[in-house]
Amino acid sequence: MPSTELLIAFFVTTAIFAYIPGRPAMLYASAQTMARGRWSGLTAALGIHLGGYVHVLAAATGLSVLFHAVPPLYMAVKLVGALYLIWLGVSLFRAKIQGNGTFPAIERKSARRAFFESITVEVLNPKTAIFFMAFLPQFIDASATLPVWLQFVVLGTVVNLMFSSADIVCVFLAGAMIARLRRSGRAQRLMQRAGGAVLVGLGVHVALQKS
Repeated sequence: MPSTELLIAFFVTTAIFAYIPGRPAMLYASAQTMARGRWSGLTAALGIHLGGYVHVLAAATGLSVLFHAVPPLYMAVKLVGALYLIWLGVSLFRAKIQGNGTFPAIERKSARRAFFESITVEVLNPKTAIFFMAFLPQFIDASATLPVWLQFVVLGTVVNLMFSSADIVCVFLAGAMIARLRRSGRAQRLMQRAGGAVLVGLGVHVALQKS
């Protein structure tokens, strides 16, 4: 493995990146929490976490290089991911709240949906692939006993876990905020629309970014 000094720098830098406010995964998990409840937010964070391993393995095997080598491929995946986010946001706008505003009957279904949607969102995010490809090599030691590909996997797993811990913190913060509003159907509808707006905004942001 890399030297102790390099590992310390790795953990500190990873924590800084993970807990920077406004990171897209944070906003996505928070939006799911606002729109569908804490359980949906947690399952969304889990889905993002699992989707992140696709990019870890891609970086370990060198597949992420394709996004640099073939810019149209990067652009195509980015636009598909952006459109998917926008579609999710619009779907939240159109969703109907059942019952007295607490909609317990549909929350479990929404949590499962949030889980699979978040995996798709993360897999379709080429910026995550680029991040792992650009960030991890800074902490890879080619002379270490572990092979380079295994160092990618180990370090990438640590990054993914650290990022997911920050996403979970955001879910609980968003959950605490909406807990007081949950008895009001009007307030819940407002939070649902706010969650949809965040997702649409993320999609537009991703689509308009130049790189």
